[in-house]
Amino acid sequence: MADLFDSPSTASAPQAPRPLADRLRPRNLSEVIGQAHVLNPEGPLGAMLAAHSLSSLVLWGPPGVGKTTIARLLAAETDLAFVQISAIFTGVPDLKKVFEQAKIRRQNGQGTLLFVDEIHRFNKAQQDGFLPHMEDGTILLVGATTENPSFELNAALLSRAQVIVLERLSPADLERLAQRAERELGRALPLTGEAREALIDMADGDGRAALNLIEQVAAWRVDRPLDRDQLSRRLMRRAAKYDKSGEEHYNLISALHKSVRGSDPDAALYWFARMLEGGEDPRFLARRITRMAVEDIGLADPQAQAVCLDGWQTYERLGSPEGELALAQAVVYLALAPKSNGVYTAYKAARAAARETGSLMPPKHILNAPTRLMKDIGYGSGYAYDHDAEDGFSGQDYFPEGMKRPVWYAPPERGFERELKKRIDYFAKLRARRQEG
Repeated sequence: MADLFDSPSTASAPQAPRPLADRLRPRNLSEVIGQAHVLNPEGPLGAMLAAHSLSSLVLWGPPGVGKTTIARLLAAETDLAFVQISAIFTGVPDLKKVFEQAKIRRQNGQGTLLFVDEIHRFNKAQQDGFLPHMEDGTILLVGATTENPSFELNAALLSRAQVIVLERLSPADLERLAQRAERELGRALPLTGEAREALIDMADGDGRAALNLIEQVAAWRVDRPLDRDQLSRRLMRRAAKYDKSGEEHYNLISALHKSVRGSDPDAALYWFARMLEGGEDPRFLARRITRMAVEDIGLADPQAQAVCLDGWQTYERLGSPEGELALAQAVVYLALAPKSNGVYTAYKAARAAARETGSLMPPKHILNAPTRLMKDIGYGSGYAYDHDAEDGFSGQDYFPEGMKRPVWYAPPERGFERELKKRIDYFAKLRARRQEG
């Protein structure tokens, strides 16, 4: 697997052509492009190497950011034998062989850095199989994953390894990579400045993808540099990184929700579009948008929920892509609606109180009494029929006897809830007046 590189070109012996990514592999950690936040002297890996104390690691990051290269170079820096396996192709018998060979190496005075690519693809039992060999020092484990380790890896394994988060490459990182590639190739890419920027955008933060694109472009023979449109006709843009059941799914729906909550329609539309472009089911989005109306807008704009349900129904009638516009309209409406979590907060408080108070009975005066026995023991006695009361409000207490009256719903003075606050204040004054009387 090729990753990030900042290495000088090297003369090679006559052999079959090697991919550009392989030719530019770094020979030491100082040549790695990007990831300075973990490799510099103040970063976690830099500090470990300076202290000559490397622990087991989980390298978490998107594809093409240097996981394999960093693991290989860590082994070289610490004089450990480097053994690489993939969880996709490795079974239990293979693992047993790896552990046995590592034990033999250890007896001969050399440690083993075992690099496990796609470690999240091992099941929980297989992950547990690494633990005794990590604990007795047979292996130093370095796992690589594109998935959130807290979701995919055993707690026991995570407790014995430090998670190192690697970041997608910035445009500046990818430009450095392109310049190193040009030096290795001995010629500049036949692109205008705008086309070069477009090429870097196409890589989408993936160093390996960038080198593959660069290698394609470098092979073209053209009379003059290609512009952005000419490049786009010759190369297809990479599909955006999106896993409908993984980390990216949760990241993007969180971004959409928080953009709506933050009243930013443009950002909300962007994340909505990103999810659709990634292949997300519009019905999932319709459901989550409706949840936003209930959770973050509520009674500040009672119409918001109806707009979402109408958009959802319109999508079901029209399908894609026309129906997605109805969902986009709902997203914009929610972003611009007044926000309130007043009912949401009150509902959670009421649920908590219901759990705490157990099975307290309602007060007898609001219980029905369909039998004589129930009447005799006081059911319904003293109930004040609100329609007969002054102002249509009796002010009676409807909470269980002995339970102090709480105040859970406190609407903010925003949107329609301004009116609801006036009503709450009005009834509170009437209730106090009835109780005094």
